[in-house]
Amino acid sequence: MQTYQNLPSNISSSSELHHSPSMDSRVVLAVILSLCVLLGVPGNIAVIILKPNFQQLSSMTQSLMLNLAVSDLLCLLTLPLWIYSLLYNWIFGLMACKVLAYLMCCSVYRSLLTVVLLSFQRYMLVVHQQFCNQTKMRLALVLLWLISMTLSIPTLVVQPEIPDEHWLRCIYLFSSRSQKIAVLLAETLVGFASCFIVAFSYIQLYRKVNRAAFFNNTQTSRLVTSIIIVVFVLWIPYYTINVLRVGATALNNERLEKRLSELREIAVAPIFINSCLNPLLYAFTSHICKC
Repeated sequence: MQTYQNLPSNISSSSELHHSPSMDSRVVLAVILSLCVLLGVPGNIAVIILKPNFQQLSSMTQSLMLNLAVSDLLCLLTLPLWIYSLLYNWIFGLMACKVLAYLMCCSVYRSLLTVVLLSFQRYMLVVHQQFCNQTKMRLALVLLWLISMTLSIPTLVVQPEIPDEHWLRCIYLFSSRSQKIAVLLAETLVGFASCFIVAFSYIQLYRKVNRAAFFNNTQTSRLVTSIIIVVFVLWIPYYTINVLRVGATALNNERLEKRLSELREIAVAPIFINSCLNPLLYAFTSHICKC
């Protein structure tokens, strides 16, 4: 079992490392991520500063949308270093690799879980007419941050620098198949559960408001449909690949795992695109569903 120089001897590279992506692939990914930064950073800053339509919303919804904008902003602000490493090399050291990966993972989880909480809060408010007081709101936000930080801990364990020929990368490297399966399953379960809650909440919300005369049904339908489609289109491919990677790892199919690892690099990009679309979907259209 081959190991790389300067890496712990118990870490296997045979199933985790694959050939470096071609320069064309890296350039395309770098362009997509750069557009995410150029569009998403101003959009989320605009939400934080301008607070569009916030005066019509409950304090809980305002706090959640601000938390969403901050999470997306922090996530997008980590991208310039990843873009540089895609085009050139990872030159920032092992500690920066781990810390930056952890911060990005925290922001991604926080963004996804905020969308989940926002969806569930709207569902409870509109469908069941249950309001959330300030104490519960603060507790929910604190728990959201703590859960995001906890779920991101694996990145501190399995995110080292990897020398790959003449290219130094900052990527996942697992010490065993069981560790890899555990991390991928944890990511996937959180992801699919989040997507299910979002879909359930907004479908029930649409059914409720569709019967209410004071709602604009056409606009509400468009908003609900766009939210569900965006969440599923941008997140499900990543988690589907994770499921397939779990199967490939369990079967010890290194060839399939190598191919899926390459596809994972492509599937990561839509997650950052979601951080650009969130301000439009939630802040600038929130007046359609006043809750």
